[in-house]
Amino acid sequence: MSYKEPAPILHDKDPLESMMKRFHVAAEYLDLDEEVYNVLKSSVKKIIVSLPISMDDGSIRVFEGYRVIHSNILGPSKGGIRYDPSVNINEVTALAAWMTWKCAVVDIPYGGAKGGICCDPKQMSLSELERLTRAYTQSMNDIFGPDKDIPAPDVGTGPDQMAWLMDEYSRARGVTINAVVTGKPIILGGSAGRIEATGRGVMVATLAALTKNKINPFNAKVAIQGFGNVGSWAALLLKERGCNIVAISDISGGYYDEKGIDIGKAIQYRNENKGTLEGFKEATKISNDELLKLEVDVLIPAALENAITEKNVNSIKAKVIVEGANGPTSHEADSIIEKNGIIAVPDILANAGGVIVSYFEWVQNRLGFKWTKSRVYRRSDSIIKQSFNNVYSISKKYKVSLRTAAYIAAIDKVSRTYKYRDGSFTFQKNGQNT
Repeated sequence: MSYKEPAPILHDKDPLESMMKRFHVAAEYLDLDEEVYNVLKSSVKKIIVSLPISMDDGSIRVFEGYRVIHSNILGPSKGGIRYDPSVNINEVTALAAWMTWKCAVVDIPYGGAKGGICCDPKQMSLSELERLTRAYTQSMNDIFGPDKDIPAPDVGTGPDQMAWLMDEYSRARGVTINAVVTGKPIILGGSAGRIEATGRGVMVATLAALTKNKINPFNAKVAIQGFGNVGSWAALLLKERGCNIVAISDISGGYYDEKGIDIGKAIQYRNENKGTLEGFKEATKISNDELLKLEVDVLIPAALENAITEKNVNSIKAKVIVEGANGPTSHEADSIIEKNGIIAVPDILANAGGVIVSYFEWVQNRLGFKWTKSRVYRRSDSIIKQSFNNVYSISKKYKVSLRTAAYIAAIDKVSRTYKYRDGSFTFQKNGQNT
C-alpha cells in the first residue's frame, strides 16, 4: 500500500519529522494497511502542564512540563523524563515514538512514552529541583503507574529525581510503590548495573557490528562524541575489550590522541572538574566537528540530536557508526551513509541497554527480589546480541540498512500485536491470509 508522505513539520532537522520519515519507509516494506499505519504513527495522548514553583529566593516561576504516551499496545508505556532548556512538545513526541520502536526491537513488553520539563537544571538548587519534580509528579498522578506508564531518567535527571518521583507517587496512595519508576537509587529498589546499562549496550552493539564486518576489536580505532554517562561508559568498556579510544569530546570540545586516550584518567578528570573535560591535557584539543571527520573504524555519536546531517556526513571516514544518543543522525543523512558504505547501528537498537535494564528493575520490583550485577549483565548482553542478529538478518532479507531493518522489526511486532488486541485476527502478511 502507498501512504501519503508525512508533511514537513517544522524544519529539516525536526526530530519528529525524521522519526516519521523513517517510520514511513519501513511501513512501505511491510505493506501495512492504512488503519494500522494511522494507529501506529499517532500518539495515544499528549499532556502539557504548568508547574508554579517557589524558588529559593522567594519568587514564583512557572515551568512547562510534558508527557507523551505514544503507544501502549505491547504493554505499559515506558520512557524517561528530560530536564533541559530546549525541551518542547515536538521533541518529546518524537522521543516517545522512538521508545515504542526501541522496546519492540529488543522484545521488551512496553509501549513508548517520554516526558520533559523546560528548565535548566544546572541553574537550579537541589531543593528547587525536588519541588519541581514533586509538582510534576502530582500533575501526572493519574498518568503514571506501574501498570500504566513508567518513567525513568533522561538528560538532566538521575536517581535523585526518580527517588522523589517514587516517594511523591507513593505518598498519594499511602503505600510504597517502587515499580512506578526505574533508574532509582539501589536502596529504593534500583537495579544493579542500571547506571552503566546504556553505555554497556553500546559496547555490545559495537562489538557485534565489528564482528559482522570482520574488524578485530584489538585493531579498532574508536572516536566518541559525548562523554556523559553513555559515552564515558561505552569508552571505558570498549577500552577494556581491546579497542583503542583515540578521541572523546564533550561541550568543551574534542580531545584526540592517535595512540589512545587513558579513559580512566579522563573520567577521573571530568569528575574532579565539575563534570567537564575542559583543560584536559592528556590529549590534543580538537573541535567536535573535527572529531566526526577522524579516520577511525568506529564513530559513536553519544551527545544530542542531529550531530550528523547531510552537511557533514560526507566528511565521515568511519567504517561503522554506533548511535549512543537518541536521533544523532538526521533522516537526510541516512541515504548518504548507506551510499558511502558505512554501517550504521541505529539508536533504537544501539542504546536500548538502558530500557532493557529498566525492564529488569521493574521485574525485580514486582517480584520483590534482587538480581546480581552479573545476572543483569548476562541477560542484557544476550538481548542486545540477539536483537542485533535479528536486525542484521532482516537487513539482508530486505536488502536495506540496519536502521530500516530495525524499524521493520519493531513496526512488524507492534502491528501484529495490535491486530490481536483489536480483534482483527485475520490480516495480510506477504500477500497471504493468516
